[in-house]
Amino acid sequence: MDASPFINKPKTRKGRETLNRIVSAAAQVFYEKGYHSASINDITRLAGVASGTFYVYFDGKYNLYKFLLLQCSHMIRKHLYESTKNCKTRREMEEVGLREWLRFVDRNKYMYHVIWESLYIDKQLFVEYYENFAKNYIKGMEEAKANGEIAQDIDLEVVAFTLMGASNFLGLNYGLFKDGRYDREEVVQSFMKILNGGLFTGKVEKKEMEDLPIRLTVEFDDEEEEEEV
Repeated sequence: MDASPFINKPKTRKGRETLNRIVSAAAQVFYEKGYHSASINDITRLAGVASGTFYVYFDGKYNLYKFLLLQCSHMIRKHLYESTKNCKTRREMEEVGLREWLRFVDRNKYMYHVIWESLYIDKQLFVEYYENFAKNYIKGMEEAKANGEIAQDIDLEVVAFTLMGASNFLGLNYGLFKDGRYDREEVVQSFMKILNGGLFTGKVEKKEMEDLPIRLTVEFDDEEEEEEV
């Protein structure tokens, strides 16, 4: 996504530093107060800039949020790319990718709030965020499918959203719910065991109701009896 339509890009180093302060302050204010409760004055006050300076870069809070959402996506993708670029197989990329995603979440918990709030700010932003993420994921898996690492009869869109969903909710559970208090490697290896076919045992045992060893008898009696006092 091109940021040009909703930001006036700075042309100097000082301008970039000011922009970074504004966007960083916005991330904190949105995280602490939520988008709808946050004001531009809250953001500029925290950033230490005049209110008028805000409008040098953005025409309003909504475009600032869109830019912040884009920056979150960029930071995540850059971190995962740098972490996995030397992996030799797709399986290794998934293992390293999850490990580094969990590490990233531990340091950047606020991003869950920023990204997921888009669903309530503008649903289309939420949809586009994950659709674009999935498109890039699919591109990465097409090569693995072509060289035989991924089964030919598997839909890559299904795979992309399945793996994205797993990473998303593992990060949510262990990074936010458990606040980073967990064994990261244990989570990664459990996830890889699932990917490697370790979820189902192949054994299915069925028991009919009549085969259950019920040893007690309780009979329903709808006749009311008066209690003796």
